[in-house]
Amino acid sequence: MNTTPLTEAHEALGARMTDFAGTRMPLQYPTGIAQEHIAVREAVGVFDVSHMAELRISGAGALELLRFALLNDAAKLRVGRAHYTMIPNDSGGLIDDAYLYHLREHDWLVVANAANRGAVAERLSSLASGRDAVEVRDVSDLWSLLAVQGPGAAVLLDRLIDADLTAVRKNDTLSAGFAASPVRLARTGYTGEDGFELFVRPADVVEVWNAVTAAGAVPCGLGARDSLRLEAGFPLFGHELGPASDPRCTPFGWVVKDKAFAGREAYGEASCARRLVGLRLLGRGIARQGYRVLKNGAHVGDVTSGTISPLTRDSIAFAWLDAELAEPGSEVAVEIRAQQVSATLVEPPFFRPDARVS
Repeated sequence: MNTTPLTEAHEALGARMTDFAGTRMPLQYPTGIAQEHIAVREAVGVFDVSHMAELRISGAGALELLRFALLNDAAKLRVGRAHYTMIPNDSGGLIDDAYLYHLREHDWLVVANAANRGAVAERLSSLASGRDAVEVRDVSDLWSLLAVQGPGAAVLLDRLIDADLTAVRKNDTLSAGFAASPVRLARTGYTGEDGFELFVRPADVVEVWNAVTAAGAVPCGLGARDSLRLEAGFPLFGHELGPASDPRCTPFGWVVKDKAFAGREAYGEASCARRLVGLRLLGRGIARQGYRVLKNGAHVGDVTSGTISPLTRDSIAFAWLDAELAEPGSEVAVEIRAQQVSATLVEPPFFRPDARVS
């Protein structure tokens, strides 16, 4: 099993470790997932996400490749900007979802899910084969990645980093200095909160982690990362998205731009037998992945992710549901341990930071 440079630091903090996509990662710390979740919603938390995959795409032909390989349009990204995107396959589904960063002219970074590192690298390299002036490199082992997330993230990092964070907008990315360590800073994240991701050299990441936690960021594990992203209405590949998922049948269909892309012929016209929807349970129980969704006793859908929101205490879930039933406000039931628990369809996200009561 792989480790990150921070494995010993996590263990010293008493983290419960787990195998995630072949890397030993912290699931939670002794304070527990709920407290980590609340820390991110109310203050600031820090995640070690060094297991993520990073692919560097460079050369004068990089933009042409990325426009063809990805569903969102890389041509819309100026230098220093980033956006969410997806990587289509040749059968009308997905290889992965990802974030794309435009670092410099002719220089780009794709950050993909750890479990799909090989598949994404193979896809991009295959599409680059035979093209002039473009190079695809897997640089995952050259970077560690920290996510500093929460309403207090900017204030905390402003004391530690040599960049004017008031000038850094959401989805901006830039080079900066963190003490003696060069970092790539991006105002991005996977929690629904304001926050930053720091691409750090592995040799420097322990020092950066120690400085961030000493300044008050709460260490958070993959458990809180999952509950936060679900509460924020973000999908997870392998749950909401997969090789057979047409993104146009999800709330994230906006990533599919009207342009040529690899596999477009298999996409054809959008024909959604099922749609990805949000559920809020009206009774007790957790709708877990694979649980059946019922309407008048008939099987009409399947849960992909579910949890009890540590913030609102609501039981929330994503599910793929027969399209004719996928209207917000409709009622269905989730089968939990042979019991039918009523649920109502809602439009994600399940929580908006801008809706907090001050």
